[in-house]
Amino acid sequence: MELTIMLCFVAYTLLLLLVMWVSSRRGADNDAFFRGQRRSPWFVVAYGMIGASLSGVTFMSVPGGVYAGQFTYLPLVFGYVLGYIVIAFLLLPLYYRLNLTSIYSYLKQRFGEVSEKTGALFFLLSRLLGSALRMYLVVFVLYEFVFRAWGVPFWVPASVFIVIILAYTFRGGLKTVVWTDTLQTTFLLLAAAVTVAVILNRIGMSLPQLLQRSRDLGFTRVWETDFTASKYYWKQLLSGAFITIAMTGLDQDMMQKNLTCKSLRDAQKNVLTSSLLFVVVNVLFLTLGAALLAYASVSGFELPADASGAVVGDKIFPSIAFALGPVTTILFVLGMVAAGYSSADGTLTALTTTFCYNFLHFDSDGGDASMARRQLSVRRRVHVAFALLYLLVIMAFRPFHNQSLIDTLFDIAGFTYGPLLGLFCFGIFSRRPVRDVWVPVVAVASPLVCYVLKVNAPRWFGGYHFGFELLLLNGMLTFLGLMLISRPARRQDGGCATANQ
Repeated sequence: MELTIMLCFVAYTLLLLLVMWVSSRRGADNDAFFRGQRRSPWFVVAYGMIGASLSGVTFMSVPGGVYAGQFTYLPLVFGYVLGYIVIAFLLLPLYYRLNLTSIYSYLKQRFGEVSEKTGALFFLLSRLLGSALRMYLVVFVLYEFVFRAWGVPFWVPASVFIVIILAYTFRGGLKTVVWTDTLQTTFLLLAAAVTVAVILNRIGMSLPQLLQRSRDLGFTRVWETDFTASKYYWKQLLSGAFITIAMTGLDQDMMQKNLTCKSLRDAQKNVLTSSLLFVVVNVLFLTLGAALLAYASVSGFELPADASGAVVGDKIFPSIAFALGPVTTILFVLGMVAAGYSSADGTLTALTTTFCYNFLHFDSDGGDASMARRQLSVRRRVHVAFALLYLLVIMAFRPFHNQSLIDTLFDIAGFTYGPLLGLFCFGIFSRRPVRDVWVPVVAVASPLVCYVLKVNAPRWFGGYHFGFELLLLNGMLTFLGLMLISRPARRQDGGCATANQ
């Protein structure tokens, strides 16, 4: 089995490198790297965005999470659609009107340079941690099922992944990523769909019969009605909307791909199409989770557990996929490898873009040939540096993998994307200027207050547990903090603010 997995890994990697060569052979300058030359077809971006949004966390943790959380993840997905609508009709028009490459340049225009760097730093922290966590899960699975048996240390497959991603994004950047994302989406969906089909054939059930059995076993419950629970459905809906606004609409990685579309209208069609596809795809992965548990129930398959006997949700899918036979094994590996690459390629490009534009001010330099060559050299060095940092963060996650990683991912997002949500909301919905130098204080204080509330909520608020709505609370506290350090808009301030919006 180990040899099969390695052959799949090598074959998929060679396919990606071929896509890189084709997509970057005509133009590998900074415009292609940062903006994809603004020529990406909207439907290609929309399809590829599915793979970029899913990553290894959805691929592993959503099916595995059905064991403990049933289908209560679904209301969060419904909330995503609301968030995508806000992105399409509020944020995208703003970004296109200002002709932004890095979306955090808006904060400089609206508030000042300190606010711009504060927003950019929070993105760098958010995306680096979140994407490295997704990538870690992929490396973890391959290590557990292949490299551990060979006696290879964990850092070796992690390093190999990073080197390969660096290789195929180094020249073309975003121009390459837009097309590799479509390949990754295809293999992610194919792995899930074929696994469900194989399980149905093995247990002799139709899809309706599978869902009925899963319902009898209690695995298809969608609506959590306990208000104090972290997955209470109204909290899920509201949190889903704001998670999408923050983690997609205020995320350079996700928005940079949208900004490669030829026009605002194309970008809006891309976002709205992605939102509907995302619901369908998440239903597929939840159904996969139900199928995995039904197979275990019918066949007597022992679910993977840790030393204490607790079922490890993130290992359910790989364990059963490998047990079903070579077809599901190959497709699972291809899906995992695709998820790993999609977690990191766009992120490395976005991290490089943010640093170059918001800290090195590429957009404010001259456009002569010598300057372009210097910027190209600097961009490449920055790209390599972020790849090394990415590897270090992946290695740092190793001792802490003790729960479903999708919950960990959203915990991180709740603390790090909240200040971005507050900053952009204040900038768009208020004309008040802020004292720019105090913005970092507000942006740091809000997550700290949220952390204290999260830890003490069960004791302070009668058993209440904060879930994904922590992101919304964090954004509100940031908004209120910005109000405290702002001053009334004078006539000239108001005019300036309006223009900047």
